[in-house]
Amino acid sequence: MPHLNYHHLRYFWMIASEGSMSRAARRLNVSPSALSVQLKSLEEQLGQSLFERKGKALILTDAGRIALDYANSVFQSGHELLETLTGLSSGRQVLRIGAVATLSRNFQIGLLRPLLGRPGVELIVRSGGLADLLAQLDAHKLDVVLSNQPATVDADSMLQSTLLAEQSVSIVGRPPATRSPFRFPEQLLDEPIVLPARGSVIRSSFDAIMSRSGVVPRIIAEVDDMAMMRLMARESGWLALVPPVVVVDELKASLLVERYRIPDLREEFYAVTRRRRLQNNLVLELLSMSSTGRSTSF
Repeated sequence: MPHLNYHHLRYFWMIASEGSMSRAARRLNVSPSALSVQLKSLEEQLGQSLFERKGKALILTDAGRIALDYANSVFQSGHELLETLTGLSSGRQVLRIGAVATLSRNFQIGLLRPLLGRPGVELIVRSGGLADLLAQLDAHKLDVVLSNQPATVDADSMLQSTLLAEQSVSIVGRPPATRSPFRFPEQLLDEPIVLPARGSVIRSSFDAIMSRSGVVPRIIAEVDDMAMMRLMARESGWLALVPPVVVVDELKASLLVERYRIPDLREEFYAVTRRRRLQNNLVLELLSMSSTGRSTSF
């Protein structure tokens, strides 16, 4: 069985990536003539021309495009291997987590609690926007992204979303002076409310409910950070639209109460991962704990 020379394949991959023999030679710290010899050796082994010249440009042939697809897969797998195994020694495990900035801290800590303080486990948690975190995940700089919405993918995407939990969304506030039931949605005409920022899943669903009811709520603030919404609800006396997990401590201490649980309005929590040949065992552990009822324990 013939064996592919991966050294030659890497040279071809660099030429295709740079689009120039001279630029690729500089990147590889070899002479253009030596690089040309290596490319010719690969073409002879494959029995196909991989480039055609058009002026000074190198254009991939049909065979070259097929070879590049395979080369990308080969070197991506090698990069994935290094990223996955780096830092793993003597039983030490590293889990690199990206968390969307709008995600409840209480949910995050509840999800990660089984790993906190476990001997040999190091957690690296980074916060940011979903698009940036998914780019880091795709580049193998993160092992998993925690989000309140699934990743949007196409047929060629390597990303996949796993539903970890879902929770009801409620209007919370300080204990009312009377025990009169909350009049939803009419009472929102009078009482100020803090809402998640536009564009969030919760906000879009809430706005649709308000539109159908014909009620224009008295919005006092729009916030894209759940930790800030928690503080506003606790300190201001205003109502707030949040999943109860966000204010679980305040509810337990009776600083806040659930004034009204909105039917059919729920927040979902996802773990977004990248398909890999060798998955981090800690990621698999997190995914194995997924349950649509899990959030009630946080």
